[in-house]
Order: sequence, then C-alpha cells, then structure tokens
Amino acid sequence: MASIAAGDGAESGLAVENLGRRRAAGIYGAIVTAAILDTAGGHVSTVVLVISVVVTLLVYWIAEEYAEVLGEHTAGGRLPSRTYIKGALISTWPMVSASYAPLLAVVLATVAGASALTAANVGLVVAMVLLTIHGWLAGRAAQFRGWKLAAVTSLATGLGLVMILLKDLVLVHLH
Repeated sequence: MASIAAGDGAESGLAVENLGRRRAAGIYGAIVTAAILDTAGGHVSTVVLVISVVVTLLVYWIAEEYAEVLGEHTAGGRLPSRTYIKGALISTWPMVSASYAPLLAVVLATVAGASALTAANVGLVVAMVLLTIHGWLAGRAAQFRGWKLAAVTSLATGLGLVMILLKDLVLVHLH
C-alpha cells in the first residue's frame, strides 16, 4: 500500500487490499465490541454500555489509522495526502460500524425488559454471530470450499469463544 500512497501508479490489487482492510477492521471491531460487552455488561446501564463501546471503538479506530499512516510514510520522508488519509479512514470505518448490530440487540433487549446482564449477553451472541459471518466471508473470499471453509469459519467462532472464556476467567476467578 505504500507504493499506492507514494503515487507511483501501482494500483494493482487496490480493490482487493481495500476489501481486506475493511474485513479486518470489521473483525477487529466485532472482537472489541464483544470484549466490552463481556467485561462491562451487567455492571453498567445500557446507555453507558453503548457509549463505552462506541467511544472505545472510535478511539481504537483513530489510533489504528494514526499509527498506520505514520508507520507507512516515515520511510518515505513525507506525509500522506488528505485524500489518502480520508480513504484510509473510510476503509477502516467497519471497525466502528461492526458494533451497530450487537448494540442494537442490546438496546432492543433492554427495551423488551431484559436485565442489563441479559441484554449484554444478547449483544454478545450477536457479536459472536458477526465474527462467524466474518470468518465465513473471509473463507469465501479466499475461495475455500468444504472442510477449509468450515475450518476458517469455526476458527473465527472459536476465537470469539476463547476471548469470552478468558475474560470470564479473569473477571470471575482472578478478581
């Protein structure tokens, strides 16, 4: 991507790379959303939980892009253009938007009368489904079929489950 930013005309694979960045950002956003729902869910109000997730993801999104832009351009001795920075921010926005479905589930569960813990768990399930979908889509993008597609999809689901189990281990057994 550095050659693209440098303006040397190397545009080969830009669309694929951009899709990959968007997918990676969405996966990261779903993982961070699940982690916050698992950690704070049931301990704070739904409003505070939603705000916490969105603000945390906004901070991570900006920090990630800041580090990425500076890291890619320090060797070149010049700063990237505004157009490049805007494109980079747009391509990684799924880090934030990945929280929308789980947070909507939290809000709807709360409106339906669920406790704060139950609402957070509903959002956590939606985040896990989102991770599974991301895994499946990544496998399909790699043109996997059969057991390879099942393995990639299961790995994505497993990552989310391990994350939840580790958070629960830390929160329940080590505190």
